[in-house]
Amino acid sequence: MQGATTRHRPRLSISGVCKEYGGRQVLRGVDLDVPAGTLVGVVGENGAGKSTLLRIAVGHLAPDRGTVTRTGAVGYCPQRAVLNDAFTVGQHLRLFQMAYRLATLERAGELMELLALTGCRRQRVGELSGGTRQKLNLLIALMHDPQLLVLDEPYQGFDWDTHQRFWTLAADLRDQGRSIIVVSHLLHDLHHFDAIAQLRQGRLHFEETNR
Repeated sequence: MQGATTRHRPRLSISGVCKEYGGRQVLRGVDLDVPAGTLVGVVGENGAGKSTLLRIAVGHLAPDRGTVTRTGAVGYCPQRAVLNDAFTVGQHLRLFQMAYRLATLERAGELMELLALTGCRRQRVGELSGGTRQKLNLLIALMHDPQLLVLDEPYQGFDWDTHQRFWTLAADLRDQGRSIIVVSHLLHDLHHFDAIAQLRQGRLHFEETNR
């Protein structure tokens, strides 16, 4: 967390990151540290570069300049779910069980209960509502119990109850020592964060929180 005293080595450290698209400089020297046990919110207007920053943070996009350091397993929930409409929810879980080399789906089962997905295991993803697809997208990002969570508006389409469950889960993971960065556009969510970074004119500006 930039500008704050950290008790632990950051799980995510971004230094001097720049990114340009077609002559437009989207990121102009971004610095961000996310230590263990910290929940950081990134806010900003549409087109400010928030998703670009998160894609660079997880290694899906290379910066033009600057460095990114990550430690521990990473869980990434993109804004748009990358799912196969022909597969069932259960098939997605088995696929990612193999990808993550998990011995069991115990953690996935716990998350299914929490996100109210247990009745959807046999449904094809193409039959799911947008909110339910996003629940699966989030579950896949969390099912291997990563130390660093990078979540891009992870609750899009959630009903209010699941939205609140998400924040309870995020707080629990933070208290367990996870490092979490969340892109949010909802003003009533800002009190959940330990630190808020506004992406404006290609740079992060840190704001005080009530926590």
